Amino acid sequence: MTRPKSFPKFLACTLALGLLPVGMTAAPAASDFHAWAPTPPMGWNSWDNFGTSVTEAQAKAQADVMARELKSHGWQYVVVDIQWYEAGAQGHSYKEGARLSMDGYGRLLPAVSRFPSAAGGRGFAPLAAYVHSLGLKFGIHLMRGIPRQAVEENLPILGTPYHARDIADRVHTCPWNPDMYGVDMAKPGAQAYYDSVFSLIASWGVDFVKVDDLSRPYFQNIREVEAIRKAIDRTGRPIVLSLSPGATDIRAAEHVRAHANMWRISDDFWDRWLTLRDQFRRLSLWNRWREPGAWPDADMLPLGRLMMDSRTSRFTPDEQVTLMTLWSIARSPLIFGGDLTQLDPFTRSLLTNDEVLAVDQHSADNGPLFDHEGLIAWTAKDPADGSTYLAVFNARDRLALTEANTRQPPAVVTADPATAAKIDVDLRGGATLVLVARPVADRDGFSQVVWRAPRFVFADGSVRSVTERPWLSADAQWDSATIRKEAGGALPSLVAQAAAVIDYAIPSGAVRFEATAAIDGAKGAGGGPVRILTVVGAPQNTDSGPGLTVNVPLSDLGLQGPVKVHDLWTHKDLGEASGELTPLVPFHGARLFRLTRQ
Repeated sequence: MTRPKSFPKFLACTLALGLLPVGMTAAPAASDFHAWAPTPPMGWNSWDNFGTSVTEAQAKAQADVMARELKSHGWQYVVVDIQWYEAGAQGHSYKEGARLSMDGYGRLLPAVSRFPSAAGGRGFAPLAAYVHSLGLKFGIHLMRGIPRQAVEENLPILGTPYHARDIADRVHTCPWNPDMYGVDMAKPGAQAYYDSVFSLIASWGVDFVKVDDLSRPYFQNIREVEAIRKAIDRTGRPIVLSLSPGATDIRAAEHVRAHANMWRISDDFWDRWLTLRDQFRRLSLWNRWREPGAWPDADMLPLGRLMMDSRTSRFTPDEQVTLMTLWSIARSPLIFGGDLTQLDPFTRSLLTNDEVLAVDQHSADNGPLFDHEGLIAWTAKDPADGSTYLAVFNARDRLALTEANTRQPPAVVTADPATAAKIDVDLRGGATLVLVARPVADRDGFSQVVWRAPRFVFADGSVRSVTERPWLSADAQWDSATIRKEAGGALPSLVAQAAAVIDYAIPSGAVRFEATAAIDGAKGAGGGPVRILTVVGAPQNTDSGPGLTVNVPLSDLGLQGPVKVHDLWTHKDLGEASGELTPLVPFHGARLFRLTRQ
């Protein structure tokens, strides 16, 4: 839907009130909102690269690339993420007490300094019109609740005798963003407030809204989920609803798919192998709850240029293929997070492989086939011709980070200081030292682990802190691995939130590693108990080969006799297979095939 380039004063006023003017109304919404997202949404979101600071010019530049290079492959949504209403927002953090742009009814407005076309009460209507003119759709991010600033000023709620303080829930607030209070849906005026917010958003021509701080904790926020669903439906505009963050409680599966088009199944997903590995489990858990118009969301694709264009994705090429293969075979929404204006050839190839994207958009009967200790297979059907899609993954590490591969029995640490684990490991014959911290159970919150006085002990009896050497790699939740100085001349500590894997090269002459591992105080135990493993990498326990064979009996796929095998990533026909398929899959890699009966 497009809008005129000029906005008369009466129209600006009408838009500011959140009304849909005569002659500019959206087409009537479908009776079932699921029809608004019949396939998993595909698009771009500003968060992974621009954080809180994206501007109108940057959003338009992304839209231009999408229209020119990706639209023909199915990509269509351009989504402006959080803090678009804060003039001075920077980076990926939030500012306590920041002044927010809003109207006289406590409804957020784009900061004109960042979105100049929003001046004069036009909101996002001009930017949405620009995106629509390219044949694309426009989306925004919205926090659950009502701005604290509106409550402080006790602004009126449009069309009611009530004010912001009458509906504010000051108890159930977001733990990571300081801008909002919740909305107490038991209070008169609460639904009217959400109705007014989405009426305004609809008047701008928005097609997609990602509502944050909503799906976790789900049951605490369930009445606001219902209120937002009701408010969107009352606008008469087909606005796709995405819920964030995760993990959404699996016990709410029936409810969430009856109220949203997509919902997060994990916390923020970044370019870390540990989080990618964990998405196999999460997508398997949610598999039975997927239906057209209701999509479990494995989160954005952190590929290409990220973090203000300061770096490229840390995923290896094989891991990027795994990411795209898993999201596609599980039919997750595909929302790219990198800078579209800086696409490299490899990233572009991932986003424009129509054979792979067709699996995400049009396959059926998707689900996991097996997981043999990290050798994994998923299958699906092509409803057009009945052929079988087979995705195979090698999610194993070259150096197995398992209990069987440790030189000291693993320990479980909790908030109780008495569970602190003494580590004393023989390093002889080893090349790398790997410190592993894994949550024992999946739960909200994170546990911070500390390795106190981690040190190498040498053959001559001398001791040297591990922290004197740079680590080879540190994969830790929220990039939290850090070295902390300790008082009293003690050796520095190594600190990270679980799950974490930190690798060090073992220095020449070192014969032992010693440390004490523990939960880092009561405040560090939000994620519950953590299992501590210490693995020493040596030639005899490290696989240096090109990958592993994944054996898939064709009978397990319901296939008898020879089948034609086609590789969707390389677009090559691989000939016939009978009995079983035995592809070689690189470590952390994937392959994706179409199998057709002969």
